[in-house]
Amino acid sequence: MRPYKERTGSVPEGWETIGSGSMRILLVEDDTRTASFVSKGLCEEGYVVDRAADGEAGLLQMLTNSYDGAIVDIMMPGLDGVALVERARASGVAVPVLFLSARSLVEDRVRGLRAGGDDYLTKPFAFSELAARVEALLRRDRAGTRDRTLRVGDLELDLQRRRVHRGSVEIRLQPLELALLEYLMRNAGRVVSRTMIAEQVWNYNFNPETNVVETRICRLREKIDKPFDVKLIRTIRGCGYVLEHA
Repeated sequence: MRPYKERTGSVPEGWETIGSGSMRILLVEDDTRTASFVSKGLCEEGYVVDRAADGEAGLLQMLTNSYDGAIVDIMMPGLDGVALVERARASGVAVPVLFLSARSLVEDRVRGLRAGGDDYLTKPFAFSELAARVEALLRRDRAGTRDRTLRVGDLELDLQRRRVHRGSVEIRLQPLELALLEYLMRNAGRVVSRTMIAEQVWNYNFNPETNVVETRICRLREKIDKPFDVKLIRTIRGCGYVLEHA
């Protein structure tokens, strides 16, 4: 069981990240007691949880980050959960979604599923059932049609087997190097700052006086760039890094 860890510091209004696992879950829940209960339990199950306190913050997170799954409360002020998922689906977001709701009528469940939800759990619920549903949701997604290989040029990352290749050459990476590469590949063509990397890969507040990100990027380059003619990781001075195929 992984320990519960609350991350504090400067984060965008309406959301926070907790946990230290490898699978990332978005939790959109305006009730603080429910959100704390669920996020603490998920962290103990080994997930990283991005917690959004309202629909607008949740939609922003869903549109700008990659998640393995999302848990979305339906009844929220402002942008409710159904509208959130409808907008996300319209924007091409395919993350599997588990709806939470105090409404248990058949028509409410049908409305949620038709809006793009993959499962529906009514409140109150036992955490053991929620955890089982999340596990099943992610298992179905991994076994489904969604591509589980990331590709940038001749660089490939098999997300299930956790194997990396450039062309026919297999590259062996340490777990943290794999997490860093996955983050860069999921954001291919987009400049990511040192702060973004530290928060998304290491899950802690970034100290600008440390060189931990530069050191890890250097080690990653030694393995995926140095032996090859085409270099994929570029430093954007004053901004961060970008992985792209020219």
